[in-house]
Amino acid sequence: MHWVAPLCLAVLAMGVQALPNEDGRPRQSLDARWVASWAVAPLDFREEPPNYGTAAKPAVPARGTAQFRGQTLRQQVRPTLDGERARIRFSNRFGKVPLRIAAASLARSTGADAISPATLHPLSFGGRRSTTIAPGAEAWSDGVDLEVEAGQTLAVSTFLDRETPFATVHQRPRNATWVVGGNAVATAKLRDAAPLALNHIVTGLDVLTTKPVRTVVAFGDSITEGAGGTEAGGGSYPDQLAMRLRDSPALVPAVAVINMGIGGNRLLVDGTGPSGISRFGRDALGQSGVTHVMVLIGTNDIGRSVFVHVPGNTVPQHDVPTTERIIEGLQQLINQAHAKGVKVLLATVPPFKGVAYWTEDSEAMRGNINRWIRGLQDVDGVIDFDAALRSPADPMAMNPLYDSGDHLHPNSAGYAAMAAAVDLREIQE
Repeated sequence: MHWVAPLCLAVLAMGVQALPNEDGRPRQSLDARWVASWAVAPLDFREEPPNYGTAAKPAVPARGTAQFRGQTLRQQVRPTLDGERARIRFSNRFGKVPLRIAAASLARSTGADAISPATLHPLSFGGRRSTTIAPGAEAWSDGVDLEVEAGQTLAVSTFLDRETPFATVHQRPRNATWVVGGNAVATAKLRDAAPLALNHIVTGLDVLTTKPVRTVVAFGDSITEGAGGTEAGGGSYPDQLAMRLRDSPALVPAVAVINMGIGGNRLLVDGTGPSGISRFGRDALGQSGVTHVMVLIGTNDIGRSVFVHVPGNTVPQHDVPTTERIIEGLQQLINQAHAKGVKVLLATVPPFKGVAYWTEDSEAMRGNINRWIRGLQDVDGVIDFDAALRSPADPMAMNPLYDSGDHLHPNSAGYAAMAAAVDLREIQE
């Protein structure tokens, strides 16, 4: 039995990862963990503004009858972190009835509604090829062995064989989902597929990794979501930041950038999407492996403070946004994050002179909030987007070089300036 000791040593040297599962696939290392590589902030379709913000004609019926049945959705997602194994999150957060997914797959996208057949992987849920998600719930697929590269577009195909009312939607990325009749989750190129103005159901992609990683969530409103930018120009400041990080390969550890912006979102009260305070725990702190959160929110609250004084407005006095209430709300986010061990980088509110709700009073509110942010001692960093975007000639207005034209949202150059304003050392720590 002189061979027993050497054999045991050899097995130990191979490590846990080399020992096979029952299906023959290598086991994962004990320190492997799921981390977010792409995710979006979901919205309730019934509350989604009717302006979809897309050039494609919305392939949807009237809101009262909007539903899928016997159709396949194919949606593009763009990861920001490499990995060799991936899983997909399917959401029924705003659904009122169970969501049945009859079949689903993941593959590399080859453009529009086409995929690479060689990379096609059927998705399962607890070993089953279908699943039903309860109203208000979400479900992760089982992991599949697919090499994921940051910046390379993937496609998730979902077959809905039963009546499925539109419920949980999102707008990122735009012009990225197609629908076709029948089960086409394994079809390389969809035939006669119709583009959808909104994305549905798919809200996250995680990768499995054993490497040190920083997962940074960008949390905010339309300026975070990327309104005013173009996909060709990067689309948003989180997109531009992700590209900046990919262009800095010497940085260790690797960084994922997750965009949790919702256009029109407010910090204090529900509007377009749940309020920032109510969704922060789920949308930001609920992402797999989150380590940092960049918070840029408050512009829509400041704007609302002006409109509530319009004659005939019925907003109760206790609900009127004030500098103090916005500051209290931001402090709540800081406290929530720190309680979870997540670092906070708080951003100053950019200038918006020229917008309908700009007044001397709203400008004073913005200035007071920014002074408070710059003087904070209990955050892990301040990102001065105000300084990065303001005009040298008029600091209350956006630099014309960065203005998309509405004096509120940056253009692609403006989003690049915002990405450049982020200190990479602060998200590496």
